[in-house]
Amino acid sequence: MGNRRERFNIDYFTLAIMYLLALVSLFIIADATRPLLPASAALHYVKRQMLWVVAGTIALVVVAWIDYEKFKKLSPYIYALSIILLAVVLVHGQTALGAERWIPVGPFQLQPSEFAKAAIIIALAAHLDKKKSLTRWRDLISPLILVGVPMLMIMKQPDLGTTLVFAAITIGMFYMAGVPWTKMLIFPAGLGLIVLWVWAHYRFGIKIPIMHSYQLKRLLIFLNPYKDPLGSGYNVIQSRINVGVGGMFGRGLSVSHSNLLGFLPASYTDFIFAPLAEVLGFAGSATILFLYLVMLARATYIAYQAKDRFGTLLASGVVAMFAFHVIESAGMATGIMPVAGVPLPFMSYGGSAFLTDSACVGILLNVYGRRKSKKYKPAVAKTVPVLYSDELPESDVIGGPAES
Repeated sequence: MGNRRERFNIDYFTLAIMYLLALVSLFIIADATRPLLPASAALHYVKRQMLWVVAGTIALVVVAWIDYEKFKKLSPYIYALSIILLAVVLVHGQTALGAERWIPVGPFQLQPSEFAKAAIIIALAAHLDKKKSLTRWRDLISPLILVGVPMLMIMKQPDLGTTLVFAAITIGMFYMAGVPWTKMLIFPAGLGLIVLWVWAHYRFGIKIPIMHSYQLKRLLIFLNPYKDPLGSGYNVIQSRINVGVGGMFGRGLSVSHSNLLGFLPASYTDFIFAPLAEVLGFAGSATILFLYLVMLARATYIAYQAKDRFGTLLASGVVAMFAFHVIESAGMATGIMPVAGVPLPFMSYGGSAFLTDSACVGILLNVYGRRKSKKYKPAVAKTVPVLYSDELPESDVIGGPAES
């Protein structure tokens, strides 16, 4: 038992934040779903979410218990399974709200694109860990293809939000893998190209084949939601109202008028930050955001304390995923970010998202718990992180001077 304790330590701090967020979410979900349900079934969504919390706990324990080194060997199979599930969605998926994203499993609906997030973190971490160099353009081709295949399949559903999450994961993991900043410029350059393409679309009518017109409209409506107040801008306007009426300390449960009248669609899923702000006010919602900030800081610490490069990449992928989710979901609800349909981790209603988020926390606990047998320490270069490996000579350090 003594040796096991030295080898694995549980990060109770991260666990406490996760379950505190999940507990708060149950109250917010109950309040936000009241207008949708009869009095006899007022806690329907809360009970279902509690089941997902239990299932998520099981997923967390399993992922944390298995030595994460085994994930490296299993990564091709995990990646292949995620691709198969995404293909099943495209062929036999269930359509809702204009998107084909779900596979019905009994009384529940599973969303493979959510599970694909964890799969791509594991697969990309294993792939980057095998790379002896990431300083040349050709070194980035295979990891970009690895991420690009599921991204295109998810975009086809269409699911713009998850596609953007994949991009955030890739950027975070590339940075921690030591990709030189000159190569990292491919991402802002790509964003600039997309902005230029959108401008050309509205100015000259140039088509954007990878994006539906309603997606583009919904993506940009946050800039002026009153341009279409009863259509694309409706959710943004109602969400801003919810946030605004919360004031400094909130209206409290059962008195949130916007929730009571059911003005805001998806108030308990993608837009849950809005009823959260109405119930808890600025002080409460700021506290929730602070908890996320602490969790991200803790996860970053875990990434830098990992015993090997693979562990660092795993944890950094989780950090990038959670960071994007929080920024986009909260920003979307307050009207300062595009409406991309991204759930708030551990708070938005939904089983697939909670299972994935719990599994990712399991990855963090796994990396943290096995950090004691440390043979490796990441150091920071002047421009990019330099990740040293005891298997490579110093001249082969990832993130060194770029080759011409």
